[in-house]
Amino acid sequence: MKHDIVYYAKHRHTAKAYDPNKVISAEDIEKVKELLRYSPSSTNWQPWHFILASTPEGKARIAKSTEEKYQFNRKSILNASHVVVFCSKLDADEAHMLKVWNQEDKDGRFADNPERKKLNYAGRTLFTNLHKQDFKDAQHWMDKQVYLNIGQFLLGVATLGIDATPMEGIDTKVLDIEFGLRAKGYSSLVVVPIGYHHEQEDFNAKLPKSRLPYSEILTERTPFSQRLCHPPAPSTAGLTYVLSPPESPASAHQTADIHSVVI
Repeated sequence: MKHDIVYYAKHRHTAKAYDPNKVISAEDIEKVKELLRYSPSSTNWQPWHFILASTPEGKARIAKSTEEKYQFNRKSILNASHVVVFCSKLDADEAHMLKVWNQEDKDGRFADNPERKKLNYAGRTLFTNLHKQDFKDAQHWMDKQVYLNIGQFLLGVATLGIDATPMEGIDTKVLDIEFGLRAKGYSSLVVVPIGYHHEQEDFNAKLPKSRLPYSEILTERTPFSQRLCHPPAPSTAGLTYVLSPPESPASAHQTADIHSVVI
């Protein structure tokens, strides 16, 4: 990377138009595929499958998912260099767990401690059964793992100088039928065109980043010695902020909320 990771977080954007004349190199596409493969997931479940389209025919098949309700997304799909369809498993089945488990064994994750292999399978089974039998949200749980992948993917491609556009504005039923996904045990979730934004047509590239301030999104704990006393903001009527100085030098290593809130 040419810059640190925060630079890419601040400078990436969702492309609103692509330059159809710019194509991602074969070398970078191999890196794109590595990003898809090496994403984290809960208990390493990896409940995903990806469709990667680069030809006009392949992109046109994906663009069918925009024809009825989401025409505004069609042009980006057709003009992008490549398009990724992120798909999620339909069933948290034991056959898939065994496939992951055997791959982990093959990759040497249990070589130094064979007992860990049994514990690994027991742990993954525990969490899987929690979502299947107790929470009854196994499908949603697996979908969330795919979204973890998408988050890493968007930041990862930005480090390669590649633009991306995550799209939920697609008809997943159309994609599932077009690619026979349900018969393979998957369903489409999100489409992400990738490539290089159009210098004139991509208005979003020229706009400043806008995010909520830390005061709205972050509750942080910090050492007593680093605390600053901030008076309550006008919008915090009804809340009392309590900040006590450390009782002795020995307590300087304790931690406390920057703002301790008493309701």
